[in-house]
Amino acid sequence: MLFSIAYLALFLAAGLGLARRAVPDGASAVVLPLGCGFGISLLAALPAAFALVCGFTLRAVLLGGAGAALLCAVLVFTGRGHARFAKDPDRGAMWLCLLPLLAVTLYLLHTHVLHAINGTLHTGQSCYGDMPMHLGFIEYIAQSGQFPPQYPLLAGAHRFGYPFLCETVSSVFRVLGAGRRAAYLLPMVPACISVYGMFWQLARRVLGSAGKASLAFYLFFMGSGFGFVYFLKDAEAFKSIFTGFYTTPTNYTAQNIVWVNPVVDLLIPQRATLFGWCVLFAALYLLWRFALEGERRLWVWLAVLVLPLPLLQTHSALALVLLCLAGGLYTLACRPHTAQVLLPWLGLAAVCGVCWLAEMSGTVLAQSLDGANMLRLHFNWVNGNGDGTLKDPWLWFYGKNIGLVFLLLVPAVWHADTRQRWLYGGGAATWLLAELVVFQPNNYDNNKLLFLWHALGCMLVAQLLIDWAKRLRVPAVRAALLGVCCFAGMFGSVLTVGREAVSDYQQWDAEDIALADHISENAESDALFLTSDSHLTPVFALAGRHIVCGSASWVYFHGMDYGAEYAAMQAMYEEPDETALEVWGVDYVVFDSSVAAKFDADEAWYKERYLVWYEGSTCRVYKIIDAT
Repeated sequence: MLFSIAYLALFLAAGLGLARRAVPDGASAVVLPLGCGFGISLLAALPAAFALVCGFTLRAVLLGGAGAALLCAVLVFTGRGHARFAKDPDRGAMWLCLLPLLAVTLYLLHTHVLHAINGTLHTGQSCYGDMPMHLGFIEYIAQSGQFPPQYPLLAGAHRFGYPFLCETVSSVFRVLGAGRRAAYLLPMVPACISVYGMFWQLARRVLGSAGKASLAFYLFFMGSGFGFVYFLKDAEAFKSIFTGFYTTPTNYTAQNIVWVNPVVDLLIPQRATLFGWCVLFAALYLLWRFALEGERRLWVWLAVLVLPLPLLQTHSALALVLLCLAGGLYTLACRPHTAQVLLPWLGLAAVCGVCWLAEMSGTVLAQSLDGANMLRLHFNWVNGNGDGTLKDPWLWFYGKNIGLVFLLLVPAVWHADTRQRWLYGGGAATWLLAELVVFQPNNYDNNKLLFLWHALGCMLVAQLLIDWAKRLRVPAVRAALLGVCCFAGMFGSVLTVGREAVSDYQQWDAEDIALADHISENAESDALFLTSDSHLTPVFALAGRHIVCGSASWVYFHGMDYGAEYAAMQAMYEEPDETALEVWGVDYVVFDSSVAAKFDADEAWYKERYLVWYEGSTCRVYKIIDAT
C-alpha cells in the first residue's frame, strides 16, 4: 500500500511539474488541479506504453515509474530559478467552493467501493450495476498481463473496444500489490480534485469572476431540473426518494426524468467519465488560453496532456475535437493569418491526429465501425418512443430535465461576450451531434457529450444571474433572487445526493469473496470459467478471469454480438457434453446460487466426470482438465 501511494505521488509530482511549466504565471490553486490532470494522464500513458513491449507486468509498471521519475528530474533541473507562484486573491474562494463537494464525494466513495461490513462487501445505489465490471476489468488486466487486453467477458476471443486506460490506472496498483479497494480508489482522489478544480478555474477564466465561477460550479455539479415536483404530492412519494431504487428527482424514468446528477451518477460509478473529465476540463482550460486568449505556446502542453484521452473516454476526446474546431474558427475569423498564429494549430492537429489514430485504430474506433448498433442516426437523445414519436414535447423534455439553466440559455448566450459565444458554440455543436448521432448501442450514453454542452451553459447562466442580481440595489432582494434560483436549480440534486448517501446494498457475501480469493491464488491467469451471466459473478468481478458469457447489460451495450456465447453457456449447463467443453476451451465450471436461479443445470453430469476443485457452503467448482 505504501509503495502504491509513493508510486502515485511520483506521477502527481511529474504532473505538477508539467503544470508549473505549462502555466508559469499560474497560482497554486491552478497548478494543483492542473497537475493532477497531467499526473493522471501520465499514469494512463507511461505504464501502457511500456506494456506494449513487455505486457502489463511489474516490469512495465516499474519502467513507467522510472519514466515519471526521469521526467521529474528533468523538470526540476531545467526549472531552477523560476519565479514563485503568482499571488491569487481568489484561492480561498475556490477551496471554499470545492471542499464541501469533495467531502461528499470522498464519503460516497468510502461507502460505495467495496465497503466491508461483517465479512461482506457493500455498495450504494449508483455503483451496484457498473462497479463489478470496472473491478473485473482492473483485475483482469493486472493478473493476466495481456496488453492490449482482450475482452474477458466473451471467452476472451474479441477485441477490447472499451476505453481501457480508465482501468489500467488502477491495474498498476494491483500489480504493485495493493488491495482491490485501495487500487480502485487511489487514482480517483486526484482525478476528482482535477475535475472539480479545473472546472472552477476554467469558469473563472472564462467569466472573470470567482463568484460567477462558484455559482457555475454548483449549477453544474449540483444542478437539476424540476423532477422534484413529482415527489411533492404527499409524504409517501417524498419518502420514496430515499427508499426506492432509482426513484430520484434526477433519475425517474416513469416521468421521463433522465438528466442525472453528474457526481453520484457519472463521476463516482463511471470511471471513464471521471478520468475523461479529469483530462478534459484541464484541456479546456489550456484551450481557452491557447485559442481564445492567444497564448500560442500552450499548444504543446495541451497536446501532451490529451495524448491518452481517447482510451480514457472516447466521448471526451470527441467533444474536445469539436471545441478545438470552434477555437480554430475563432482564430481564423478574429486573428491575423500569420504563420505564428496558424502553425501551432497544425502542430496540435498533427500530434493528436497521429497519436489518437494509432491508439484507436484497433480498439474503440474499430469497435465503433463494426460493433453491433454502434454508429447510427437517431433524433432527440432518449426522448423517443422507438416509433418515431416523442415521449414529451422537445422543449418540455429539456425544460423539465435541465430546469433553470435550460430556460435561461438563450438570454445567457445573448448576454455573453464574443469569446464566450465562440466557446459555447463548440459546446452547442457537441449538443447538436449528440441529438442526431448515437455512438453506442445505448442512446442514453450520449449524455457524456450532452453534459459538456451543459457545463458551458452553466457558466453563461451563472454570469447572467449574477449580472442581473447586481442591478438590484437592495442586498436582501438580491440575495433572495439568487436563493430562489439556487433552490429551483439545485433542490433535485440535493435530494438525489441525500438518497445516494443513505443507500446501501450488499454486492458480495463471504462465500463470494472466498471463491474469488481461491481463484486468484490457484487458477491460471488465462483460465476460462463457465459461470452464470450474473453481473455480480465473483469469478470475473473479483478475480478477473475470463468467462464464457458476461452480463447482457454490459456486453450488449459494448456493441458485442454475444448470441453464440450465451447459447453455449446455457447448453453447457443444461445439456453438457465433453465436445462443447473442448471446443470452447472451458477449464472450470461453477455451480452456485446464480446458476441455480437461471438454468436447469445438470450438475450430476459434471460430478460423475470431474473433480471438485473448490467447494463452499453454496458453491462448487469443477476442474475440467482433471477428468476422472
